[in-house]
Formats: sequence, structure tokens, C-alpha cells
Amino acid sequence: MQEVVISFKDISGKVALNENETENGSDCHDEVIKAPETGMVFDSLDSLYEYYRQYGRQEGFGVKKKTSRPSPCGKLKFMSLSCNRAGKSMSHKQNYLTPNPLTRIECKARVNATMFEDGKCKINSVALNHNHELSPSKSQFYSCNREKVIGVRRKLNDETVIGARNTHQSLEVGGCDDVKLLENDCVSYSEKGSWLQFRAGDAKAIQDYFVRMQIKNSNFFYMVDMDDDARINNVFWADARSRAMYEEFGDAVTFDTTYLSNKYELPLTSFIGMNHHGQPILLGCALLSNDDPATFLWLFKTWLACMSGRAPTAIITDEHKSMAKAIDVVFPNTRHRWCLSQVMKKLLDSLKGHKTYDHIKAAMQDAIYDSLTKVVKDFNLCDNSRLSSLYDERSRWVPAFLKDAFWAGMSTAQRDESLSPFFNGRVNSKTTLKQFIEEYDKALRNKVEKEHLADFQCFSTWIPCVTLFEVEKQFQVAYTNTKFKEFQKELTGKLYCEVSCVDEKDGRFDVAEVVFVGEKRKQIHFSVQFNAENREVQCTCGLFEFKGILCKHSISVLMKMEIINVPEKYILPRWRKDLKRCHTRVKVGYYDDWTSNLEAQRYEKLRKKFDEAADWAVSSDDKLMMLWNCLDEFQMSKAKPLEG
Repeated sequence: MQEVVISFKDISGKVALNENETENGSDCHDEVIKAPETGMVFDSLDSLYEYYRQYGRQEGFGVKKKTSRPSPCGKLKFMSLSCNRAGKSMSHKQNYLTPNPLTRIECKARVNATMFEDGKCKINSVALNHNHELSPSKSQFYSCNREKVIGVRRKLNDETVIGARNTHQSLEVGGCDDVKLLENDCVSYSEKGSWLQFRAGDAKAIQDYFVRMQIKNSNFFYMVDMDDDARINNVFWADARSRAMYEEFGDAVTFDTTYLSNKYELPLTSFIGMNHHGQPILLGCALLSNDDPATFLWLFKTWLACMSGRAPTAIITDEHKSMAKAIDVVFPNTRHRWCLSQVMKKLLDSLKGHKTYDHIKAAMQDAIYDSLTKVVKDFNLCDNSRLSSLYDERSRWVPAFLKDAFWAGMSTAQRDESLSPFFNGRVNSKTTLKQFIEEYDKALRNKVEKEHLADFQCFSTWIPCVTLFEVEKQFQVAYTNTKFKEFQKELTGKLYCEVSCVDEKDGRFDVAEVVFVGEKRKQIHFSVQFNAENREVQCTCGLFEFKGILCKHSISVLMKMEIINVPEKYILPRWRKDLKRCHTRVKVGYYDDWTSNLEAQRYEKLRKKFDEAADWAVSSDDKLMMLWNCLDEFQMSKAKPLEG
């Protein structure tokens, strides 16, 4: 039988892929690359590698050159191309207490080929089965594929907006009819006497941007607050992805007003959350004309309407009376906290003239974790109005009063550098609105890419356990790499804890932790309550309530009580790596790699189909029930295995 040399084009029709990837930033998914088979012959090793790389990208795994064997004359004779997770990780070379992520899990999938004198190569054996999950949507992040897109920066789609909209229409898009002002609002909008000062081209730039984003996804929301003279007071917007992320990560939010200070010309504010990797996510932006109570009242009501009326459980802001008043009105059941670093900075600045300032500063650093009362008495500060007002509001900023609320790991001592400000490096003192709009998409695209990369790292790497305790394995399997490392830190911190039983019948334990401050060491005691019936545990340090990570003191008690696996309530869905996140399927204008996400494409097709079906069904009760019954039948059968 005559041997046929197979070219890459014969297999998939993607021979021009290198050029297409450089221009478009993604592979074409119209053609299917067939699986490797024994007997396939390629005109070169490079051709074989490129074929297997593209097959791996299609199926969802990375490829690497595994082994090669030269002939006696020194020429390459045998070559293996394997899954990038082949081989055994060298975990023994790790720092046992702070291990790095590992990739290799001894995957056996590979192709073995023989090289001929004329440079051609032939596949002589194939192993297709992998011992791990595959994900085509994450293929772009494997190093073998990344080199194809390095340096390619996707540009914003500057498509021409077809069909002009008048100003009145554009202001009504994403309407907020259910946002009604309270009768006792401090200032009516027509009496504010201030409005946004736009430069030439600013208003058109932001309007064009809003229209373009709505064309991409109708769930893009924006709202404009105007006075009676049609002057713009305030503007708010949130894209479809931000609204979807809020459904999952809207429990704790930071309201960032960094750019409202006098040193910035752009009056920008933003709502920032935190995703399952501990990365900042944008949940809405606004341009504000001033910082009075009515402005914040309008903004918070608009944001609440944008997020379907669901208020956050906790919100962090700067110390600002107008903000506090508006939050109390709009989010009455939301826990409100001030940024501690900002409070301390203002306080210490106000005390700089005091003759014992250095001693006061040191004492204040300790006092915030205990009580201000001693500092006030020791340094004769009883008449200091600033300290008095802060003491009255201590529940908004002193860490001891905040432990019972969930803050998603946002730091108590200061705002995490990754959270504030969100657009750091893209906004300076002279940035105009038009310039910001141009940078805005780049900033959001960068955040999306970082999240996708972190998802990929959780999918393709694993952090080895540092102990043999089953509980560590429990969190290793469930949590993202970032959050598992945080749990590991608490687990290894158990080394510094000593547990003693205070009341065995009542389940009360004392945990003495040795803490090192520089060269000094001291012992701090924590009380832990353990319920033997449901295996629940609660520590006075409040780490789990505050951050969602089980503390070292609780871990120590659980292990003393020989609890092998912790209850599911201590493994928060918020930090899990194995959940399908709905926001990853949302199509947005600033991230055009959406086409590589097959699940997102299927979701978009279904969404359009459901919209069409809904339009048909709403015309009568009979049609509605017909569609409803079909959906019920589908939902009842979805758990059953597919036939064939």
C-alpha cells in the first residue's frame, strides 16, 4: 500500500493559521482537526508539532516535546510529543511550608514518531486518554499557544454606530424609573448649582461609548442625571459583565472616591468588588459633579436599581458624612465601614502639632485594636473634638467592632493596593474624560485577562499539601490557588498554637498563640467554641466571619477533637475553583476573545433563542403554558443521562 504524506492542510484546512492568529488574536473554530492516528506521515517534525499543538488547542490541553532519541550517527531518530502535564513534579525541591503551584500529574497522552533521513516523520503509536480535565476555552493560556499571540493587543472595535439617537433617547436607555427620590432629600437636583464641566469632545465621546456598548450587549446600563436646564450633573454606567459579576461577588463592595480629590480633574468614582481569586472587579462607575448628600443619594439609588434592587451586605468607603447619610438611607441593612488607613492618616495629621506626637502616634497604632480611652487619658486629649467624634463612630472603623461581618478579605488596616484605585496608572492629574474613555476598555480587558489567567492556573496547576491532614486535601481540591494558600498559611500557623480545654461539657477551648513582633515574642489567647453535634466551631478572632478562611485557632481545636473533614459551611462557594461562573459567558465590547469561549457562544445562541420563544409565548396564555410545560419537561429530564 502506498504511503501518503499528510500535510497540516489535509487534516484541518487551517494551514494559514499562524497569519490568522497574528491578525485576529484567536483560532478559527470552523474546522475540526481529527485525532492523531498511527501511520500518519508528516513532511517535517515542525509540521507534526504544529498539527499536534492545534489538536491540543482544540481539545483543551497543552503540548510539549517530551523525549528524543538520536541514531548512532547523531541524527534525531525518535520523538515524543506529550501533554504538558506529563511527567512527575519535583515536589521534593519545594519549600514545604510555602509550596509553589505544580503542573505535572503523570499524564500519559502523547504521540510517538519516527524520523526518516529525508526529514519526514511518521506516527508509530498514539495515546489519547488524559488523566485530567480538558478545557478548550483555556487553551490559549498554555505556553505552546501563548507564543502565537504575544505582542498582539486587541484593539477596540471602532465600528460606526448606525442610526443616530437624539440626546433625549440616549438618556433614557437602561432606564431607572423605579429610582424615586425621598421627600426629605437634602437638596433638589435643580438647586445644586453645579454640573459636570466637559471639555470639547467629552460629551460625544461618552455618549458614543454608551451606544456602542449597548449594541454589543443590551444589558449595558447607564443613567444620566440632568437639571432643568439640560445640564448634566452626574453620570453612572455598568456593563453587562459587571452586573453578572455582582450576582456572585456583590456581598462586599468598596466605593472608591480617590479621583474626587482636588488633584484630579476627572471626578470619577467606582464600585469595586473582589472575585474568587482575590482580584478586584469593577461593579460600576460614575462621574459626579459634587459630593453633597443628594449626589450620593442619586448615585446609590441608581446603582441599586442597576443591580436589580439587591444591596451589598457590606460596603467600605472613605470617612465622609454625605456618603454615610446616603448609605444609611439607600442601604439601611448594609454594614458600613470606613477605610482605616484614611481615618488614621487624617487623625494623625490633626495631631501633628502636639508636643508628644511621636508617642501619640505609636500609642494610636496599638489602641485601634483595643481602646482609644487610655490614649485620650494618658495624653490629656479629652478636649480633642476629632477624637471624640471618632470614638462615637468607632463601630465604623475600629477592627474589633468589624469582625462579625464578611468583608471578602478586604484589609482592615488599609485598602488592598489591588483594590484602590482600580484604574491606577491610567488616570493622572490631567486625564480628560475623552482620554479616560480610551483607556477604560484597556483597563477592563486587562482585568479580564488576569482573571482568565488565574482560572487557567487553577485548572492546569496544583499546589501540593504541606501536611497529611485530610482537611488540607479538602481545601486543596475545592479552593482557588490564591485562597488555598491563605488556608495553608493558617494551617501551618497551627504550629504556634496550644489548645487547652476550658469547659469540655460546654465545648469551650482556650488557644494560646505565640506571636512574634520583631525579635520580641508574646502570647495571645483566643476563645474557641466547639459544637460536637454539628462539628461547628467559632473563634473570637473572627477570621472566618471576616474573610471566609478558617483560622488557625479553629483548625487547632478541630484537630484536637479528631475532626477529619470540616463541614461544608466552611468551604465557601465564593472561593471555589470548580464552579461555573455566569459572568464568564457574558459578551462585552471591550474583550473580543469571547469567540474562543465555546460555552459563551452556546449561551449567546440559547439566549437569543429564548428571547424569540418568549416573544412568541407572551401573546396568549395557551402559548405561554405550552412553552412553560416544555421547559418544565426539559428541567425534569436534564439530570437523566443522554441516550447513545
